[in-house]
Amino acid sequence: MSQTRIKICGIARAQDALVAASSGADAIGLVFYPASSRAVTAQQAAEIVAVLPPFVTTVGLFVNEPADQIERILHKVSLDVLQFHGDETAAFCQQFDRPWIKALRVRADTDIAAACREFSAARGLLLDAWQQGVPGGTGKTFDWQLASASLPAEIILAGGLHAENVANAIDVVRPAAVDVSGGVEASPGVKDAGKIRSFIAAVRAADRELEG
Repeated sequence: MSQTRIKICGIARAQDALVAASSGADAIGLVFYPASSRAVTAQQAAEIVAVLPPFVTTVGLFVNEPADQIERILHKVSLDVLQFHGDETAAFCQQFDRPWIKALRVRADTDIAAACREFSAARGLLLDAWQQGVPGGTGKTFDWQLASASLPAEIILAGGLHAENVANAIDVVRPAAVDVSGGVEASPGVKDAGKIRSFIAAVRAADRELEG
């Protein structure tokens, strides 16, 4: 089994990006959604990206952002992957000449397999918990059994993950990657170095357990 990839999302400070990278995170997430408590400006994001070591993937998160505004941000910030959390179509997502991820807010009646087919050009499908009026970062889990079947896409698991439950989540879903934000925070937008390290250690321990 390949190693589960880890993304620390909602990075709003350079020091938190450095902690994530030094602790073994594969990617960091930068939120370009003004309504979020973890939102960053293009200038803040560029300053964060500038301190990262090589081979840490930078992911920009957008929610129903106009295409021209996304293009402006891409001119200012070196983003490797785009992550879409709104009502964007596949055609919209693939116009920016970047790999992209589509987020799906999961509830009991969600047809995850159909979404996998609709967004088949995505690098992966991110599964988060559905909450009325909240496009992501809810801190809530969903029923992981809904995603435990063999799905025709690379699955990135998000929603309420933390060091104490991520091993169980990996065991049930076997995702390609896990994505955490609130579960490694001291407060919204301020990460806790100890929680980041504990989360990453728990993911690596879960990988070893599955390999064994």
